[in-house]
Amino acid sequence: MLLNLPSTREEAWRWSDLSALPALAAATPQTAHGDREHWEHSWLDCALDGPRLLFVDGKLDESRSKLGPLSVGAVDVDPRGHPLAALAGASGWSLRLDRDHAPAGLVQIVHVSTGAADHLPAEIVLDVDAQASIVETYMGDGWANRLTQMSLAKGARLMLARRLLGTSGFVSLTDRAEIGEGASFTLTTLAAGGTDSRLDGEATITGEAAFVEAGGALLARNRQRHDANFVVRHEAVGGMSRQLWRSVADDRSTCSVAARVEVERAAQKTDGEQSLKGLLLARTATVNAKPELEIFADDVKCAHGATVGELDKAALFYLASRGVPPEEAKALLTRAFIADAIDRIGEEVVREAFHADAGNWFGSVPLPLAGGARGGAVE
Repeated sequence: MLLNLPSTREEAWRWSDLSALPALAAATPQTAHGDREHWEHSWLDCALDGPRLLFVDGKLDESRSKLGPLSVGAVDVDPRGHPLAALAGASGWSLRLDRDHAPAGLVQIVHVSTGAADHLPAEIVLDVDAQASIVETYMGDGWANRLTQMSLAKGARLMLARRLLGTSGFVSLTDRAEIGEGASFTLTTLAAGGTDSRLDGEATITGEAAFVEAGGALLARNRQRHDANFVVRHEAVGGMSRQLWRSVADDRSTCSVAARVEVERAAQKTDGEQSLKGLLLARTATVNAKPELEIFADDVKCAHGATVGELDKAALFYLASRGVPPEEAKALLTRAFIADAIDRIGEEVVREAFHADAGNWFGSVPLPLAGGARGGAVE
């Protein structure tokens, strides 16, 4: 496949490193990948067994899937305007819910890549007062490229949480959402594996008093690169949006977040807020944070902030004085730093899984306080 990839000379892609994608696109899937038992453990243990989809190299494994209200086939998505989304194709998974409907339990979707590239689109369409909670988990090696298009009608509610836990390779996710009157859309992403990532999102508030919350935690070490770009566009009166991103970079890794709020002239009474914080665990690591506000209405409340710093030396000294080993103290404070990005997840089982994933990245050090502490301040 001949890839037409953007270069770092383009402003929107200046922090991304796509140099590995041509080789991954030319690679052959390792269908005999022997880590299948590990994939099976990626399902979350819920009290109510909901729909499950397992995609291996972008193809549905029907024997390990339970579709419920979901379907697999042609989807109605528009990939225009994004070079990676344009690769997604026209056949993928779909969740369409009628008025007042909801799936029975948490929807779980696991994507496994076995060393090559796979592309998959998805659509989520929620009618009036419908609601769904979805968690997607990305595993394995290779390049998983996804385009997800979402539409929420009046009063609909969608919680979408993603875990990037692959061993190596690349994950690229493009999200486009329209949020109607009084609807609520929350998106949380945790990158706690060994893959590089490129995350793009556009959420457009088209109805009055709608709510959008987007963010997550990006954890990188060695030479990993995570690059997140999210735009919330307010087009209607009384909308509220929150963007909260936490980046942790160690060794020679790089985490970059560009978050923007756009408020059109008609979107009076908008309430928008951005919080971008980065933590450097090594002086050789890099964190980029770029908050942006573009406001054309005159009666709005919007705020943004960005900080990048290192672990609080006073807190490290305090823990050391009480016998906490240096590496454990470092992990405790770093986990506390990202806790507020994870604690916003409404589903308890998902929230606990995200904390466990973060714990695995840090070496299974428990949180210092139940429910997530606030510490590890950066300057």
